[in-house]
Amino acid sequence: MTSSASTRFINIGERTNVTGSAVFRKMITEGRYADAVEVARNQVENGAQIIDVNMDEGMLDGAEAMRTFLNLIAAEPDIARVPVMIDSSKWEVIEAGLKCVQGKAVVNSISMKEGEEIFRKHARACLAYGAAVVVMAFDEDGQADTAARKIEICQRAYKILTEEVGFPAEDIIFDPNIFAVATGIEEHNNYAVDFIEAAKVIRETCPGCHISGGLSNVSFSFRGNEPVRRAMHSVFLYYAIPAGMDMGIVNAGQLDIYDDIEPALRDAVEDVILNRNPEATERLVDIAETYRGQKGKVQEKDTRWREAPVAKRLEHSLVHGITEFIEVDTEEARQSFERPLHVIEGPLMDGMNVVGDLFGSGKMFLPQVVKSARVMKAAVAYLEPYLEEEKIRLGTVDVSNGKVLMATVKGDVHDIGKNIVGVVLACNGYEIIDLGVMVAAEKILDTAIEQNVDIIGLSGLITPSLDEMVYVASEMQRRGMTQPLMIGGATTSPAHTAVKVEPAIQCAPVIHVSDASRAVGVVSTLLSETDKPGFLAQTKARYQRMRDARKDGPPKPRLPLAEARAAAMKIDWDAYERPVPTYSGVRTFDDIDLATLARYIDWTPYFSAWDLAGKYPAILTDKVVGEAASGLWRDTEAMMQRLVGEAWFQPKAVVGFWKANGDVDDIRLETGDVFHTLRQQMVKDNTRANFALSDFVAPEGEDWIGGFCVTAGPQVEAIAADFAEKGDDYSSIMVKALADRFAEAMAEYMHERVRKELWAYAPDEGLNPQDLIEEKYRGIRPAPGYPSQPEHTEKATLFKLLDTENQIGVSLTSSFAMTPASSVSGMYFAHPESVYFAVGRIERDQVEDYARRKGWDMRTAERWLAPILNYDPLAVLADGVA
Repeated sequence: MTSSASTRFINIGERTNVTGSAVFRKMITEGRYADAVEVARNQVENGAQIIDVNMDEGMLDGAEAMRTFLNLIAAEPDIARVPVMIDSSKWEVIEAGLKCVQGKAVVNSISMKEGEEIFRKHARACLAYGAAVVVMAFDEDGQADTAARKIEICQRAYKILTEEVGFPAEDIIFDPNIFAVATGIEEHNNYAVDFIEAAKVIRETCPGCHISGGLSNVSFSFRGNEPVRRAMHSVFLYYAIPAGMDMGIVNAGQLDIYDDIEPALRDAVEDVILNRNPEATERLVDIAETYRGQKGKVQEKDTRWREAPVAKRLEHSLVHGITEFIEVDTEEARQSFERPLHVIEGPLMDGMNVVGDLFGSGKMFLPQVVKSARVMKAAVAYLEPYLEEEKIRLGTVDVSNGKVLMATVKGDVHDIGKNIVGVVLACNGYEIIDLGVMVAAEKILDTAIEQNVDIIGLSGLITPSLDEMVYVASEMQRRGMTQPLMIGGATTSPAHTAVKVEPAIQCAPVIHVSDASRAVGVVSTLLSETDKPGFLAQTKARYQRMRDARKDGPPKPRLPLAEARAAAMKIDWDAYERPVPTYSGVRTFDDIDLATLARYIDWTPYFSAWDLAGKYPAILTDKVVGEAASGLWRDTEAMMQRLVGEAWFQPKAVVGFWKANGDVDDIRLETGDVFHTLRQQMVKDNTRANFALSDFVAPEGEDWIGGFCVTAGPQVEAIAADFAEKGDDYSSIMVKALADRFAEAMAEYMHERVRKELWAYAPDEGLNPQDLIEEKYRGIRPAPGYPSQPEHTEKATLFKLLDTENQIGVSLTSSFAMTPASSVSGMYFAHPESVYFAVGRIERDQVEDYARRKGWDMRTAERWLAPILNYDPLAVLADGVA
């Protein structure tokens, strides 16, 4: 876990909690675990970044229920990507959960209510399991209610945890107790202030820790009056987050935008939350009656802002992404300043600082920031001739806060996230040198030296990119380069940065940046002479703790490969009628209408690409991100009309079918080619098999397998580049994000044709678009590099069989990324019992077996399988085992 002033608020979903949800409790008590898993899935889809799981119910075997449920969600990749908070008042239930959860868990909670010895015992156990802990402000004398008690208990717990137990500070989450205010009892009036004041002191005196709490408690007195409760939650967070509260159990649907709360209600709520008026409770009770049953109001837009001074008009245009008046206002500003440079350094940068503050405080979101950048670029473009004239007259004009080089590393072609980070940094006055994609280490470092950059940023999406980043770091070390190295991208992580990248370079700091919202804070700190030393020392210490934990912590138990194979899925092949495709070999499809494909688009991931969490279409009315999402959606619909009407993309597909048989963990084709699959070795408490994809193909007799590759077409990059050259990064990023959606829609569309027409094993299928999103169809289409086959080189066999480069113009990079980037590939399995699964971590015996089957040495096998190894190859070598 991370801790910094710029960390965004982490939302903990609580609907998988039998004490907090009657619906979920009924599912668990009735044994309807499949339905319960869907609750967890919905929590993640709706923006929960951690899911709280509680099984404390009198009629339940809590430990067994916890084990069962956690094992089920561990096999669901879209759920397992977020951490689990194991929530129980019973230690045996917590420990049962810790024994089976994959990845880093959060324990909720431990406390000193039974004394320090039990507290130390539980903390050491959590540390051994590698879990973070929620520590309640609760000791032998009861729950802390005043700020002084909260601070005293948390400081005491922190000292025990860090100095005696050796607990990493960033894995400590204090819950200083949010209690109800406006209850009518005078002693309760200061409860919110006590929490806020305590949070600030705790964060200052317990460096690295986090602060959490259950938000709904504060408004408990007004249950049944949702407008007032929403306002109380928003106002509380408005003051608690800056004080240090960085996570909590929050229902996003019970939040209003602070500035949109009606002034009279907001003032009354603030009086209560901040305890600044003896009559505050009585006043809020009176005003609350006028809101009962209402949904709240949003301020109406108007054009009165055009009457403001020019600096305020420029700020308004930047904040709201309005380009209509930017040239007129920029010219007016230029006329009032001595130099055009002063317009940039003055009102334009002042406006972008407001954008940065709003973004950092969670009041603006990425699509809005990127639109702000478009306005800024338009203003600078208008001033460019005047700047050039001045440059000739006076010499170089430098308006940069610092120079950042960014590149997607060699072998990788994905750059949407990198582009967004670049735009956000540019909004904050940094000069960005973007080298694009597939950039070799030599070019990155040569350019960094030539351009005298301040920071180097590396991006990558696919797992082989991780090795390339290590190579870049080692080359920086060889050259003695001292620029800070920023690491980012979907497959990167603080752990990989700590364990692999940082040890490769001693002459420069390495920092992992998880998303665009953190980039500005990190870059600003790295270029600050006063803040940089402390930040680097804290980061280096955190990475060392990660390396120590990895070295000392026991790996999760795994079955020997022979036992895992013995637990393979057993299919009654004699009772299965094997469908025969309508053709063998490959066919190309290139006459698909974009309007047809648009009906197959799953829009939820599109909003995620813009860092907007929520499920479409509900996200459009979400209380937190709804306004930003709706604005993005309006712009997207406008672009979609042009995109489809003018046929910007020319999607293509190639689909092949081949006779095949399963052979233990291999799939052998009649062509002589072999797909090598990987098998789960995890120990399972339930009755599910230890899957490999080869289980879904008959071991003998005639059976078939399919393969496909689809692409949105090669036009995407040129269209996006054209927008970027015109200074419209917003539209450039939108084009790429839409191309990804069309590629995925093409995969969905072709799979439906395969099921109903080309393989025809489900000719009468009648699924709607939502059914397809929920994967209710028969069969699966897994892809190399994804959880069911997390090894990328198998794409080489698939692409050879499909002849993708000649058929549809899609090729593989040296790291097995597909180019064009907006492409999707995979395999087709028809058996009705075939399921998606995650292989998870594997043991050395399977790596050795896989290397033998692939004709690799162990070094090569461990390189490609590095993300899923359940052991450290370097430690094995050091022990003389290999």
